[in-house]
Amino acid sequence: MDAPGYNASIPKTAATIGQVLKANGYDTSWFGKNHNTPPWDLTPYGPFDRWPLGLGFDYFYGFNGPATSQFAPILTENLNTIRPYIGKPDYILDRDTADHAIQWLGGQKSLRPDAPFLMYWSPGTAHGPQQAPKEWIAKFRGKFDMGWDKLRVEIFKRQKAMGVIPKNARLNPREAALPAWDSLTPEQQKVSARMMEVYAAQLAFFDDQFGRVIGELKRLGEYDNTLIIYVQGDNGSSEEAGPRGTNNEYASMNNNDPEWDQMIGKEDSLGGPHSAGVYQAGWAYAMNTPFQYSKQVASHLGGTMNGMVVSWPGHVADQRQTRGQFTHVIDIAPTVYEAIGITPPTQMNGVDQMPIDGVSFAYTFREAKAANRHTEQYFELMGNRGFYKDGWLANTVPARPTWDHSPTHVDPLAFKWELYDLNRDYSQSVNLAAKHPEKLAALQANFETAAKANNVFPLTSDFFSRLDARFRPSILGGRNSVTYYPSTARFNYGAFPSLMRTGWSASAQVDVPSAGGDGTLVAQGGWAMGWGLFVINGKPVFLYDPSDHDTAIRLSGSEPLSPGKHSIMGRFVPDAMPGRGGTLELSVDGKEVARQTTPMSSSFLGLAGSVGQLGDESVADDMQLPFAYQGRLLSVTISQEKETGAR
Repeated sequence: MDAPGYNASIPKTAATIGQVLKANGYDTSWFGKNHNTPPWDLTPYGPFDRWPLGLGFDYFYGFNGPATSQFAPILTENLNTIRPYIGKPDYILDRDTADHAIQWLGGQKSLRPDAPFLMYWSPGTAHGPQQAPKEWIAKFRGKFDMGWDKLRVEIFKRQKAMGVIPKNARLNPREAALPAWDSLTPEQQKVSARMMEVYAAQLAFFDDQFGRVIGELKRLGEYDNTLIIYVQGDNGSSEEAGPRGTNNEYASMNNNDPEWDQMIGKEDSLGGPHSAGVYQAGWAYAMNTPFQYSKQVASHLGGTMNGMVVSWPGHVADQRQTRGQFTHVIDIAPTVYEAIGITPPTQMNGVDQMPIDGVSFAYTFREAKAANRHTEQYFELMGNRGFYKDGWLANTVPARPTWDHSPTHVDPLAFKWELYDLNRDYSQSVNLAAKHPEKLAALQANFETAAKANNVFPLTSDFFSRLDARFRPSILGGRNSVTYYPSTARFNYGAFPSLMRTGWSASAQVDVPSAGGDGTLVAQGGWAMGWGLFVINGKPVFLYDPSDHDTAIRLSGSEPLSPGKHSIMGRFVPDAMPGRGGTLELSVDGKEVARQTTPMSSSFLGLAGSVGQLGDESVADDMQLPFAYQGRLLSVTISQEKETGAR
């Protein structure tokens, strides 16, 4: 959307915690996920001012974008693309990240032992794709055979026994759109239980790696002087994979959700290198106990409530005692500033800074039962919205499940409103809108005021319009045709043409040596889905895989390319019915050499591309990284053609 609150850019008027602490003498590092850089800035050639190193961090080791593989991650160290997993069959990202975090701590201690430090770590775990070492998955075998309905009840009882939730909290019923566990067939239950085993294994394995970093802090003598804030959650557990879940979230994101029969029998591959699974929505319902709804639903506590642990030896009284004060993520930075004695600057790099809205929760360190200081807060995502004030919460009701990404427009202004008194109703279970209409109206007005002040408007509930490259800036400058030249660079999804709602072609100009030569001309994606132009056994090949290897189509010329210059083109022509299949064509020097229809298509949304060699993963089992072209590649041109209504 073309609106101030939706430009994907942190303004210069809002200095990051990295910039503030660095200006106060801190050494700063960032590990794991960076989903703060606009996609159009994610190119190997910059601009870099909104990458972690431009946001106040001295060192970055992680990935740019929403998610990545644990086994073959799209990794960056500072500004450079790296592939540390090549030749390492036991590689996994969480262990590698912990290794680098430990190394950074040791280096910082060696060179600047008296300097304070900030480490920000945002792991890919347990966001999809959910993957873990197989021996860790085995630890959880059979642990979730009871299903999500019984698990939710067990969690609810455990929460009360541990004092995590009040004794009078109510357990909300299952959402109508979610199936009962007992309604699944035994085969469906087996797949579902394994997906939850994978999720639990991934979370436990990361916890183990985080423990290694804690151990290093203790070994270096820094643990007792380190404030640790550990937030576990991603805006609530996610129902985005729907009732069936998925063993290929990339296919699901591109509207090619696998059916049950495409997952049954593949349980042993789940969580491994050739799986990109996300658990069924029913498990999210269980993990969001005792609340309603899930991630993306900012109107309900199931989509906003996360656990947080604070450790600071000698500074936190009543340790291991739960704090119940209302606290929001915007409170973390002011808490850190107060704890270490920093006054946030009114100017940074000559730019006046906006006020900090968060409220420090350092007061809860000393007094577990202190009165709440963060008294009001707005929430909004995808049109789902709410306003909290003094324990009361007014909120809208979601118009459709989070896994429903249909293009049908739903007007957020038509959403129904509810009212809850969280002072007496911890789990948001008793709607008081009819009983207190004046309270509801007042909180609705509060939301309008806050939304205008914080650039929340205009409201939209459409998921894919936010991702459509036609409606956002582009480093490609709006061109319908882009020419790339040979490079070892990886082009992130923001630097590769969008194939959404369009027919397209990729044309490679090559000079074939007398001895021939195989390799990659251009490729996008990996094993989960992708496409590419290749030379294999001397013959031109156009590979198109809209879901996984079971759906891959490979067009090949019948004869090897003769020595000399050639033009090789792969083309996708969409069917008249949008969102369906199309026709694939392969031509050499303007002459068609192969053609085949495909019942399924993809926009390959969010996938990185490469020219002259494979990127981070192979798109076919018979191609081994880097599979660089052995002839002379002159250029590759990717052109958008017929626009459709497809996504």
